[in-house]
Amino acid sequence: MSAVKISDLNIFVSMFLLLIFFSCSDKIADKNSDSKSEAITFIGFSEIGGELGYYKVIKVTKDSIHLETGKTSEKTHRQWHSAINPETWKNLISSFKIKNLDSIKSSPSIQPIDGIDESFQIKTSKKSHVYVNTHSDIHYNQFADFKLKLNRILPKEYQ
Repeated sequence: MSAVKISDLNIFVSMFLLLIFFSCSDKIADKNSDSKSEAITFIGFSEIGGELGYYKVIKVTKDSIHLETGKTSEKTHRQWHSAINPETWKNLISSFKIKNLDSIKSSPSIQPIDGIDESFQIKTSKKSHVYVNTHSDIHYNQFADFKLKLNRILPKEYQ
């Protein structure tokens, strides 16, 4: 075999390996940048059930809070709306770790036992997550923290 053919083969193999190396590192960088760009865009929280048909539905976006509550048996219904500032929104969403949202598990309905089901809906820029009765999940502290922060914002008559 001549020295020219071996040299050409070495150049070809080197170029091929470099091409593979750079294409793999670009994919890793893309994955890292995608996970950082995912952000929470909406949080919904509700408590529904009981013998009187109690309901409380709260919807939070980056600029507002909307609450509806009532009892169907008494035909009562109240609403409350409020604008929120960017610091309040950041404080509320800081309760949740986006990387944990996929691993949180719901539990079966407990309305026959205690009458109230608690549900959360969290929308991110990429996914929507819905959870029902997550009390027994290891990540429930995120939801409890969110509820505490939310109660500090709501008027006392709606808590």
